[in-house]
Amino acid sequence: MTDQQQQPTILCVSTYEKGQPFMQEVARLGVNVILLTVDKLEHADWPRESISKLVTMPENLTPEQVLNTVSYLARENRIDRIVPLDEFDLEVAALLREHMRLPGIGETLTRHFRDKLAMRVRARQCGVPVPEFTSVFNYHDIRTFLRHVPGPWLLKPRTNASAIGIRKIETPDALWPILDELGDLQSHYLLERFVPGEIFHVEGITWDRKVLFSSAYKYGKPPMQTMHQGGVFSTHALDRQSSDALGLTGIHAHVVESLGLISGVTHTEFIKAHSDGSFYFLETAARVGGAHIAEVVEFACGINPWVEWARIEVAALFHMEYALQKPKQRYAGSVICLARQEQPDTSAYNASEIVWRLNRHHHAGLIVCADSAERIETLVHEYSGRFFEEFCAIVPAPDKPTA
Repeated sequence: MTDQQQQPTILCVSTYEKGQPFMQEVARLGVNVILLTVDKLEHADWPRESISKLVTMPENLTPEQVLNTVSYLARENRIDRIVPLDEFDLEVAALLREHMRLPGIGETLTRHFRDKLAMRVRARQCGVPVPEFTSVFNYHDIRTFLRHVPGPWLLKPRTNASAIGIRKIETPDALWPILDELGDLQSHYLLERFVPGEIFHVEGITWDRKVLFSSAYKYGKPPMQTMHQGGVFSTHALDRQSSDALGLTGIHAHVVESLGLISGVTHTEFIKAHSDGSFYFLETAARVGGAHIAEVVEFACGINPWVEWARIEVAALFHMEYALQKPKQRYAGSVICLARQEQPDTSAYNASEIVWRLNRHHHAGLIVCADSAERIETLVHEYSGRFFEEFCAIVPAPDKPTA
């Protein structure tokens, strides 16, 4: 038996091109990496020196077909842990763990970090503030909700990420044709009071049910507005001693405890209502935040969530303790948009605080970092306006996720 065959193996499942730092760190720590992805990503920019085997499958396989694929793979490859690198892979990874009796969160707990209805029900049971909501099962319950909860309302897919598929409902009469259109799919939605406010997110790291790290940020425009109306995505770190940051740290810990995460990383979103200034829980996911949020966290805190997630998985694999290094106390923010130009030129953006530029066709993006939260907020606000004028392209929002 070769040394590689004797090493434990983590199977990474990803239907999107992401998670390269995770795989690199797992390999650096002496664990084999097998990557299962889709056929069209076979030649993507994967860290091939860190991957012992790359396996592809057609898109849109059923969970049972993926299970058969992995079971066949396991005949000649011992698999010790399974890690989904994207939110849309969480459920199939849970199914695989259950079937193969591997450690990690199973299908029921995964719903707390994937299904918007499940996470709201559990959060409300535990006293976490959430906007009023109802399931889309019983029409009498829906009519009662519409009578007693002032509109407008949001009809949200229970398992899509970001703002994909969300519809704003202005009047009760507008809801029923949409439900008729959805047919049998309507039970996969929830109806929620629309709360005007500012959107925040907290990036967290949890080990053995204890939140070891949380970092609070504020989006520029709400992601739902950016997704549906187009525009510039931006986020910036909050002053750690501000009332918003301290409040978010507390409610974030309450959410993670309530939903039962044992160990891992989380990306959690909250809204601060204009009406009363209170924070309400919107959604969470047991994954690294997208849109290069990991890089923002790394520049601000010296901690890369992908790398720490890898260390958590390897520590759990070897039954070792996991320790987090002391975070840096800097601040960072990002500005990113879809660009009209194939290769947008951001050289005119020359502030000394710029530490990273996005290199991707038809995208413009940069990250700024400084010792002052106020300076970062000023730069992000200024650059967001300039990006919108100089680069921003607007395309219709997708009804479902695309790779």
